[in-house]
Amino acid sequence: MSVSTYPTPTVEQLLAAEACREAARRYSYGIDRLDVDICKSAFWPEATDVHGANDGNAWAFFDKVVPSHARWTFTMHSIYNHQVDVDCTAQGVGDTARGEMYCITNLYLADEREMSTWYGRYQDAYERRGDEWRIIRRVCVHHGTTVDTDVSPMAIDAAPYRQAAFDRPAAGRPIGP
Repeated sequence: MSVSTYPTPTVEQLLAAEACREAARRYSYGIDRLDVDICKSAFWPEATDVHGANDGNAWAFFDKVVPSHARWTFTMHSIYNHQVDVDCTAQGVGDTARGEMYCITNLYLADEREMSTWYGRYQDAYERRGDEWRIIRRVCVHHGTTVDTDVSPMAIDAAPYRQAAFDRPAAGRPIGP
């Protein structure tokens, strides 16, 4: 029986892993804000995305899929448990990494009071060019889906809150208030 060791990562490895995670977060933010350019900023122009029936160029996929998300009142692509393995060389951090994260996506139709939920994982290959890390290949793994109908809102007065559509599409709006 072999025992695996997990040495404490170097600062350079931590920075590389965080840059990879930031690319993945940009995709989730971009698709939820209906911003094709933000989605594309997470992927290299020649990157591929295997997303169900789509197995091709990621940027071309975003041009189709981001506008299709406008039919929902809101979407939330929540990613977590993001593992990143940065390739290292004798000189230090290399220019490639691999990652995997869980994703739960909620898609809500207010008029129908319907919440669809997608459960899965993203498996990513990352590449660094210069000082920038982006995704070069994504494989989307499906675990399951559910649809809840006749979804009732919480018993709170939600009227004083900004509503989900106030910043969809983002149209270049900066993150934050």
